[in-house]
Amino acid sequence: MFPASRYSSQAHRCIRAWKTVQTEHAAPQLYTTLHRRTCSSGTVPRVTTHYTIHPRDKDPRWEGIEMERFADEADVVIVGGGPAGLTAAIRLKQLANEHEKELRVCLVEKASQIGAHTLSGACLEPTALSELFPDWKERGAPLNTPVTEDVFSILTEKHRIPVPMLPGLPMRNHGNYIVRLGNFVRWLGEQAEELGVELYPGYAAAEVLFHEDGSVKGIATNDVGVAKDGSPKDVFERGMELHAKVTLFGEGCHGHLAKQLYKQFNLRENCEPQTYAIGLKELWTIDEKKWRPGRVEHSVGWPLNRNTYGGSFLYHLNEGEPLVALGFVVGLDYTNPYLSPFREFQRWKHHPFVAPTLEGGHRIAYGARALNEGGLQSLPKLTFPGGLLIGCSPGFMNVPKIKGTHTAMKSGMLAAEAIFPKVTAESLDSETTGLHVPEYADSLKNSWIWKELYAVRNIRPSFHNYFGLYGGMVYTGIFYWVFRGKEPWTLKHCGLDANQLKPAKDCTPIEYPKPDGKISFDLLSSVALSGTNHEGDQPPHLTLKDDSVPVARNLAIYDGPEQRFCPAGVYEYVPMETGDGMRLQINAQNCVHCKTCDIKDPSQNINWVVPEGGGGPAYNGM
Repeated sequence: MFPASRYSSQAHRCIRAWKTVQTEHAAPQLYTTLHRRTCSSGTVPRVTTHYTIHPRDKDPRWEGIEMERFADEADVVIVGGGPAGLTAAIRLKQLANEHEKELRVCLVEKASQIGAHTLSGACLEPTALSELFPDWKERGAPLNTPVTEDVFSILTEKHRIPVPMLPGLPMRNHGNYIVRLGNFVRWLGEQAEELGVELYPGYAAAEVLFHEDGSVKGIATNDVGVAKDGSPKDVFERGMELHAKVTLFGEGCHGHLAKQLYKQFNLRENCEPQTYAIGLKELWTIDEKKWRPGRVEHSVGWPLNRNTYGGSFLYHLNEGEPLVALGFVVGLDYTNPYLSPFREFQRWKHHPFVAPTLEGGHRIAYGARALNEGGLQSLPKLTFPGGLLIGCSPGFMNVPKIKGTHTAMKSGMLAAEAIFPKVTAESLDSETTGLHVPEYADSLKNSWIWKELYAVRNIRPSFHNYFGLYGGMVYTGIFYWVFRGKEPWTLKHCGLDANQLKPAKDCTPIEYPKPDGKISFDLLSSVALSGTNHEGDQPPHLTLKDDSVPVARNLAIYDGPEQRFCPAGVYEYVPMETGDGMRLQINAQNCVHCKTCDIKDPSQNINWVVPEGGGGPAYNGM
């Protein structure tokens, strides 16, 4: 139940403490209002067995099973061990030390180790890091590759059009560092642990808990020991509750708890829908003669058409071996259901400007992750009684820069500074049982995060024009480079990405070349490089609200786009055993936790929930 990791001994101490406190009854499940399948099991194969769709109180197999949970109290609970969550934890403990206050900060992370689920390009802007640790170089932060060269290109099928990187353009990376973000996050974890933060990797926050007045009480970790058919195993163990005065939600892009909070507190009432992209990445070792440490390359154009937002990166790292990080980003507002982001990535690597770098090289890692692209227009309300949203969960990514780590870290710092006076006050003054800290939102609006996002707010939506990519680049050149985003209007996005797909009958299928096994590869061999693993005998965490929808709607109208937009081969349409149609097969063990399916499903029928803690990819410094 408790994955071995460098933090596991501390986790065991916490578990022993949990077992000494008085147990409390579990809070009601948040999803019990979801309907059961509308079709009979005789006509549609049962795909979903998860309790969020099939409540246990209606399942006779769960009668008599002990459902009480151990509970523990902290001052602050943080969900997510990424840059935002760890930075918030560090800043809280820094403030506690400065003011000589006792403050218990607990952080839960679903990955088996801190940093194991972290994936990014990544070119890091060190602004927030320097504010958090002015002595980060002396502390040994793994920022080993300062950017020495910027290259930007517009690609056609056979040629490259160079674009000069003038000072002031968002893609200029002077002063930044090429990093392996997983290594950087692991280092942040070490700094947090030294300060006394309690880190619990391998524990997935599965449920938000609420006080009777509706304010957030904390979170519950996931249950373990549930069989694939949804029944309890002999080793069933209930999750544990962590209660706090304030809970920070830093789950990353499209967090599954954040989705619940949006509905519970109507946090998206006054903002636009979030829009997303999927980013795919590989690490390669290459011929040393082709290695240019510090070189940063970006491109737009081929193989995408002008109306599909996206682009590429290729970064040369300086970590003792000729290593490059390369990847491809596709906006999830694309319209053609036949498009496969993974296969576009593989095709891009064969471009005459890209392939020579990779020829003779060796691919060593692969991964994928969704990205927030909505910017300022899509930021929800960030505070609610008992909690805050930080980092990429609400979406602080600067899309033109393709950077969100520095803004995520700064949001964590601002959250810590806003809540610290309240959680340490001797007499808590709050209208609700869970502390409400609206000062956090005010601090954000007065920070450099807000100024940065405001200046680029129109760049991403400017691509929604007849000329697509080229019209967006012209807009960027005029209104950002010349006027620095001071135009007196704010453009809108097109709506939910899930609503953008056209019916398959109205689109042209895309013929992708077969992978050559040298530069381009098939999907399953790629997933094998991600280190992904889940306990096989557990309910699939890719749940369907209605098991009949994939075949009846997604396959019938859109030719089953989930089998193409998933970067891990999770979704397959296979013939029925009876020979009278097709059924959807979910290979949940392949899931790399990118959340793309939850975002892009045109029926919004897929709901991603956490698997057992410790499952998922095992990215080694991605």
